[in-house]
Parts: sequence; structure tokens; C-alpha cells
Amino acid sequence: MKKTIGKYMVVGMVALTMTACNDSFLERTPTNNLNDAMYWKSEADLKAYANGIYNEAASNGTYKFMVGFHSDSYSVKITGPYSMEAMSDNFATMDGSQTWAAAVAAGIENQPSGNPSYGSWSWGLLRRINVFLENYNRATSLSETVRQRYAGEALFFRAWFYLYMVQTYGDVPLITHSLGTDDVEELYGPRTSRKEVMKQVLDDINTACSYLPAEKWGDNRLTKGAALALKARIGLYEGTYRKYHKLGDEAEFLNACVSACEELMGMGYEIYDTGNPAKDYTALFTTDDLDPNKEVIFYRKYESGLKRHRICGYALNLRNGGTKDFVDDFLCVDADGVARPVALSHDYSNDTPEEEFTNRDPRLSQTFLAPGNAAAAALFEDAAHAKRTFPRIGNMNGWPTLTGYHSIKYYIREQDKKGFNEETHDYPLFRYAEVLLNYAEAKAELGACTQDVLDKTINVLRDRVNMPHLTVNPEMDPKYAGYGISSLLVEIRRERRVELSFEYLRYQDLMRWAWGDKLKERVLGMRLEDSDFADPRYDGAITKGGTEGAGLNPIFVFKAEDGKQYIDVYENTNYATSRRSFNPNKDYLRPIPISVISKNLDLGQNPGWPTGQEDKDKK
Repeated sequence: MKKTIGKYMVVGMVALTMTACNDSFLERTPTNNLNDAMYWKSEADLKAYANGIYNEAASNGTYKFMVGFHSDSYSVKITGPYSMEAMSDNFATMDGSQTWAAAVAAGIENQPSGNPSYGSWSWGLLRRINVFLENYNRATSLSETVRQRYAGEALFFRAWFYLYMVQTYGDVPLITHSLGTDDVEELYGPRTSRKEVMKQVLDDINTACSYLPAEKWGDNRLTKGAALALKARIGLYEGTYRKYHKLGDEAEFLNACVSACEELMGMGYEIYDTGNPAKDYTALFTTDDLDPNKEVIFYRKYESGLKRHRICGYALNLRNGGTKDFVDDFLCVDADGVARPVALSHDYSNDTPEEEFTNRDPRLSQTFLAPGNAAAAALFEDAAHAKRTFPRIGNMNGWPTLTGYHSIKYYIREQDKKGFNEETHDYPLFRYAEVLLNYAEAKAELGACTQDVLDKTINVLRDRVNMPHLTVNPEMDPKYAGYGISSLLVEIRRERRVELSFEYLRYQDLMRWAWGDKLKERVLGMRLEDSDFADPRYDGAITKGGTEGAGLNPIFVFKAEDGKQYIDVYENTNYATSRRSFNPNKDYLRPIPISVISKNLDLGQNPGWPTGQEDKDKK
């Protein structure tokens, strides 16, 4: 019997479809079947087709790499910054649209059995890219330079697409040309090894770097800077994944990361810093137009009447929140002026929610709503909720959170007031801050991270928020003493976690570092002692789980090793500690949908996941 990669791979791969000519790729325009013989003549043809690649890559919910903010409530929840972060140890959720992410984090994910696009096993984007790369040189009236600019965009997206597919599935079919129904061997073929696929990814992004111009050449179109930023991300991901998963040959990719970062560091990008450590970090995520910002290398553009979203409307009104484990990774600044981890701090206190946010890295109160903080309260100065006390937990009215830590990284009150699906602030996809963090980490992994490297990278980011500098021999944080890495790498990874939260990177960071076991840990929220249940700040609206008359949405608590009591976020749910697991032989890769495997047994399944044959074998 013939076996196929899946009918869903073929759908959209056979017919030549293109996007109608538009100068901007912001708008999803009607798709038409165009006459192939009459196409591929002008720059307008190349631009229109390339715009279609941009649009499809940003498709709501299908591909989870060029994600940003979405306009429909389903997609903004499913693939928004908060749900994607809930796959990691940074965030917890019990919102119905986001529990898929909580299930991934808990190790109890259900294997997709229906439409394979739900598991991102979708190949229409690749088809579109390959068609372009086979035809763009037919526009012979254009200079080679112009043609290559658009080809560079296509190669960029092919590299990004395959990076995501390898991150998700490991070995995947490598297809570098458009397929027709007669291409039986490839359509019905097995997966290609990860090593071969990633070699192609590196080749593609290198070519994209050589094709794309350094200067701006259109409305938020890709540049060489964006290609180099993606190359750095690819190199760091694959290099560290190979190292910590013991696959070998990591140096090639780590050095690719280093070279890309070094080139970028000479191209005029800079960290956004106006000298206001209380606001400069959050301004990156609450600015309507990111085009003038020299830190932002590539971003998703939104504009009134064209492309809008609804992130603010969902920022605080879903049942979610930051984790204690994440909040604890923000450094304390003690009275002696030294920055220390919570476990080593002389002055840290979490006796009250206000104290927990006192004398901390300023990014903490720019990521989560700081109780008692005037700047945070000003977010809601014209809202009824402004008169209420934060944090809001349990059954309290007005934006209660699971954990006590309300995310505000992307929240702008003025945008929220615009109404449903009318928000227009831009979303950064690649920032110079990530480049600096990538460089520091890659150099450390290569044993070449000097104080000069730190001063050009980590300490530039700390300067923005007026934090003490990192040195090459920091004291080991007891929290990470058993992880088998140096104290320097601990601090570089901490900086990455703090700086890049809610930017779709934390889950893959855990995967590449082989830190999956962190997802098994009990998920805790803010401190909440028994006496706090009667605290007037909570309006008598919180009840303790497991007690008589606990009612709806009670709060369960757990006494930790420090003798203090914290919100036990998932207790009495499907994601409770007793049910959490992480199998290192299985959970570093996601399952290929059963519907796909049933059509092509030669694809095989990732280790530990059902193949779809188990029930048949029982018969």
C-alpha cells in the first residue's frame, strides 16, 4: 500500500497559490490561482508572492514560530505570549483555551489524532517557499540583486520553518523543492535525520544573510540583521541541544552563533535606554510603533484598520499567572549594593506581597504587577479595578490570578480602552538584547566568556535597569548548585530568563539545556499563610482548599522547605504535582499526529509516543 507523509502535507502543496499584489504583508489578501506562465515577470509579482509567505508564516495558530498578537479570541489565547509561556516553568494557567500548554508542561499531553495542523504538522508554508525559490529567477527583467532580496526572504522563512519543525519533532522530511502528485518517493518517504536537516537550515540562513540588504528596503521587510539574528538563534539552539543531549558536533553551531552575533554587534543596533530604569524595559513591549527603535531588529506590525489584536484584553482576565520559581530568579539588590539571588540575599523578604517586590531587579515590576507600586497602579487609574487591592486571587472580583503574580509585560491601558480587537501596538520578534544574550551564552559554552564579553553583553542589559554588573566568577546560587553547570552559566541563563520572558523562548531553552526535569517540580505561587486568608486586602473572597465550605475556586497551599506556605497552583487539578512527569526518553520531542502516521508508517513515531498500531496489535 502506498504510504504518504500525509494528505495534509499534500493539501496546498499541489496547486500553485499566490497572494494578490500588496505593498504590505500586514493584510491577509484573497488567494487566487494565477496563471503560472504569465507570472514571475515583475518585481510586483515577487513582492506579492513573498508577502504571501509572510502572511502564511504568521498564520493564527498553525505555525508557532512567527507568532505575536492575534485578533480573534481563540488564537490570542491559544498561541499568545501567555499560553506559549505556560508550556514552561515561567507561567501557570487554568484558562480553558490554554490548558493544552499546561498539559505539555505537566507531561500529560494528549497526542493529536485529528487535523495534523493542530500539532503544527502542516507543510503549506514550505510548499509556498519552495515554489518561490524555483521560480524567482524567471523575473529576468530585474537585476540579480533585486531578485536575491526576495529569495533571501524565502530562505529566511525556510530556515525558520525547519528550525521549528526540528525543535518540535526532531527528524522530519527534508523537502527543498515543490512536490507534485507524481513525486511518489518523496511524498511517501521517511523522515530525514536531524543532522541533515539542520545542515540545510544553516546553509539556508547563510545564503539569506548574503542575499538580504543591511539597510531598510521596504515596510518592515526582512534585512540582513534579521537573518543574522535568526542565524544566532539557530546556532545557539542546535549547538547547546547537541551538547546537552550528547549528539556531538556542537562547536560548528556554537561558532555560527558567535560569528552572527559579532557581525550584528557592528551593524548599529543598540539597547533601548533613555536613562529611566523604571520604564525603559517595559517600553519595548508597550510602544505603538517599533520602527524607530534601534533595539528591535524585526517585528510584527499592527495598524488601525489593517491588522489589530486583543492582547491587553486578555492580559489580566484569564486564570493564569507567573510562577514563584520564575519570580524568585529576579535578583535582589541588598543594602550593600550587591545583587544576589533570593537564597543568598541579606535583605530579601516575602512577608508581604509589597516586600517581595522591594529592592529587586526593576524588570520584576515591569513584568508583573507590583502590589502597592504607584506606577503599576497607574495602569488602571481610570478603571474600577484601580480602587481594588492587588494581588487578586481566588474568587476576588476583577482579574484574579492563579498565582498572585499578574503579568503586565504587554499591557497598555490606552490600548485596552480601544475595545475588542482594536489594539495596535507592535510585537518584537527579534531584539538586539537576545543577540547579546546569545553571544554571552555561546562564548561561555565554548569556554571563552571573559569579563570583556560580559561587559559588552549581560552588563549592557543590566545598565538599562541600573543593576550591578555580572563578573566571571559569581557566587553559585544554591538553587542551581546541583545542575552540573558553572555559576557563570547559571547567571547567564538567569539573565536570559528574566530578559526574554513571554517571548516564546523559555520552553525551547529548557529543551535544549536538557532541563526537562524542571517541569516536574511543584508549581507554586505567592506566599499565603493561613492567617492571610482573613487579611482584609482579600475582601473575604478567598477560601482554603481542603477545608469545609471551601466553595468555588478555593486556594490550596503547600508548606515548602523554607517553612513558609505558598499557593499550590495545580493542586486538585489534572496538572497537580502527583500527576506531573517528564520522561527524558520521550518528552523532549512532541508526538507526530496519529492521523499522519496512519497514512505513512515509514515516518515512524518519536520514542515513547503511541504509533497508532497498538490497538491493531491487540486484535
